[in-house]
Amino acid sequence: MPTADIVLTGAHIHTLDPVRPRATAVAIKDGTITAVGDTADVRDWKGPGTETVDLTGATLTPGLTDAHSHPVWGLELATGTDLSAIGDLAALRAALRSAPRVDGWVLGHGLDHNAFEGRPLHHALIQDALHGAHAYIRLYDGHSALLSESALALAGIDGPRAFDQRAEVVCDAEGRPTGHLIEHAAMDLADPVLPRTPQDERRTQLLDLLSAMATTGLTSAHVMDLGGNALELLMAVESTTDLPLRLRLAPWCMPGVTDDGIAELIALQQHRGRNWRVGGVKFFMDGTVEGGTAWLEQADCHGQGTDAFWPDPKAYSRAVRQLHEAGVPTATHAIGDAAVRHVLDTVESIGAGGPRHRIEHIETVPDDQLPRFARLGVTASMQPPHTAYTRADHTDEWSQRLGEERASRAWRCRDLRNAGAVLALGSDWPIAHFDARQVLAMGRSPGGAARGAGLTGLMALEGMTTHAAFAAGEESVAGRVAVGHRADLTAFGLDPVQAAPDEVAEAPVLLTMTSGRITHRG
Repeated sequence: MPTADIVLTGAHIHTLDPVRPRATAVAIKDGTITAVGDTADVRDWKGPGTETVDLTGATLTPGLTDAHSHPVWGLELATGTDLSAIGDLAALRAALRSAPRVDGWVLGHGLDHNAFEGRPLHHALIQDALHGAHAYIRLYDGHSALLSESALALAGIDGPRAFDQRAEVVCDAEGRPTGHLIEHAAMDLADPVLPRTPQDERRTQLLDLLSAMATTGLTSAHVMDLGGNALELLMAVESTTDLPLRLRLAPWCMPGVTDDGIAELIALQQHRGRNWRVGGVKFFMDGTVEGGTAWLEQADCHGQGTDAFWPDPKAYSRAVRQLHEAGVPTATHAIGDAAVRHVLDTVESIGAGGPRHRIEHIETVPDDQLPRFARLGVTASMQPPHTAYTRADHTDEWSQRLGEERASRAWRCRDLRNAGAVLALGSDWPIAHFDARQVLAMGRSPGGAARGAGLTGLMALEGMTTHAAFAAGEESVAGRVAVGHRADLTAFGLDPVQAAPDEVAEAPVLLTMTSGRITHRG
């Protein structure tokens, strides 16, 4: 009989396997779970070369998956000064005055729209704090940015632009850019003039980031992009070492895509490494509520939000169908109620069978759409930490734009679970912090406008394990502590199912394991 590489003993194990829901010991060989049970069940797997890890007092769960993250492209998004704690314009100006200058630039990220205290974004609001530096500041949503006047000139942005997708260079009544760029096509106009991080430095940054993620219990991530020269960077990393997390990446399909472009997306699905692979395609059906680009059934309080990200929504549906027929699953960013409805309509028109599809974010959705997720087999992929950008009294920008009725339908995680939907949970790093414990905690105790019925402790854990595995079509090999499954495991110093949410948010992570490799020891 072969012997195990590692045996874990003494733990209280939530296997999430209905055949054997509880256990105290696990044996692992070649990255796969070979035995689950008590000490007697793993005894014969021990040999001279077996490492035994005593987890007495710990709770062991399937390894946690962040079902929506951007760890490669996010290195670019999170460049510069972290402005996520800024709450008003005075604090923003103070932060910009003291921010480091990089090749004559002030770079910032994570800025909350609420910091502008209801004012329209304009470069004049920050100009005096820059002392001659160019500025490029990403808003927290990742879908908008504020540029200084000199940065606009350097990038050649001198008036309105037309785009294939829903995007805008915001201009004043005289046609002069205000510095506010909305959505990716507009933001990309500044890319040629922004400072660049050398590839070797990005490689180190990626490894450091993934290692930090592992310290919070993460073993894998569904990466919702293929940006930042991701393939080149991942291959470079794996030429010398192993990735601390398993990554599943989805390249973007944008408006204006041709048949050749669809064929390229299909061909990309063959790319993989030891601990990463391309799996699926990411779409956008709308933008963000705060940016006025969420696709809503009725306009927001500024008269915005009635247009889809795809100028022709039928073209989106055709592209999804093409990919479906090629066996490629899709994930669609849909925040507003009209966007969610259209994605569900698209999946329903395709019919049953074939690859699984999912909707990302789902920030506001009416009652009649909730049961459709389960009926159509569409995964709801949601990010509880986003709720922290709203306020319970609805005085925040998100709630104000939507109005009371729609703001009261915020982040309906529990309602979707109660309606039978598969619910995968994630952070959307760098939009919110990657800490998996915060995702678990806020899934149970959401903040801001979403205050109300949270998930149970078990539901939250399932969202980062069994339901995340199902969303990726990997439920036969991942998401449970079961024989034949990948040895992706997380050990906590408390029981994340039974402990209070605030305790889970700061729970000691004693061990993280990806494919049988220990990536973190607490």
